[in-house]
Amino acid sequence: MASGTKHNKVGGARLAGMSDRGVLGLRFCDLDLKIEGTALARRVERLLGELGARGLRFRPYVWVSGEWMTPVGLTGFGIPFYLCHPRLTRMERKMMFEAEGSTERECMKILRHETGHAIQNAYGLNRRKRWRELFGRSSEVYPETYQPRPYSRRFVQHIDDWYAQSHPDEDFAETFAVWLAPKSAWRRRYAGWPALKKLEYVDELMGEIAGRKPLVSTRARQDSIATMRGTLGAHYDERQELYATDHPAFHDQHLRKLFPQEMATGKTRSAGAFLRAHRKELRRLVSYWTGQYQYMIDQVLGEMIERGDELGLRASRENEEGLAREAAIMLTVQTMNYLHSGRHRVSM
Repeated sequence: MASGTKHNKVGGARLAGMSDRGVLGLRFCDLDLKIEGTALARRVERLLGELGARGLRFRPYVWVSGEWMTPVGLTGFGIPFYLCHPRLTRMERKMMFEAEGSTERECMKILRHETGHAIQNAYGLNRRKRWRELFGRSSEVYPETYQPRPYSRRFVQHIDDWYAQSHPDEDFAETFAVWLAPKSAWRRRYAGWPALKKLEYVDELMGEIAGRKPLVSTRARQDSIATMRGTLGAHYDERQELYATDHPAFHDQHLRKLFPQEMATGKTRSAGAFLRAHRKELRRLVSYWTGQYQYMIDQVLGEMIERGDELGLRASRENEEGLAREAAIMLTVQTMNYLHSGRHRVSM
């Protein structure tokens, strides 16, 4: 299929009626997607209103990309394609079990975060001495993975995964996002935290540049879907490989402790069948409390199910609610062990 002619583009009603196989076979450049007229457009307008309410002259521009991204040096940011059409949002959830930014609250948090990167680029904020003293150096190499410290008070807590801890630029973007959010009550929320100094600095800094014209103004669009010739299927293959676990995050003794032989009396079913029945809720619950991607958690669950079947373990039907709670605790512990292994991925 040629991608250069308008009549070959896929969007609207045609996209809505396509099968999963058909959607995954599409190239990004064949998608006819626009931000205008969508719920996403209203959220971007809300973001611009928040900037105006703070007296800031800066306004980022946005484009449709393969993922959330603010390239170095650009004063706008890319927004993932799946937020531009309900059919693509459903596909994202099917392939990754979640669609990051699909809710109003989560989308606004990420929009503010990406704006933090864009305003840093627009005014060269990271070149200031005080900025470097508080956040570090932007020149630090972005790590592929990082080991967060969940209880550290040196960083704000905004986006999941303690993302401010991954790099100085992310620390600033997260701090800016907390500062920008209406009614965030950041002075009270972070009272007594070392992170408060960063928030107070951002407050001072934004007051200084509020009415100033940006030093840098760009309109470039890196990785716009119009330039991406890969298929959605290949995109999801890469995403799933990125968030898959390297090895099972549990051992046989943990499964035997969860499904002890002496408890498998009376009415029972296989441990695998029990975990399959509770899989969706376990995945959602553990993701909520750990901030880890549901896809990664589902990989661990899949390994638990497979190994439970191999060991012939049985689950009692007498107290399924209590057993489900214990399974969630075990899965949370294994997820946190994975998190503290230092393999927590930088993804935004």
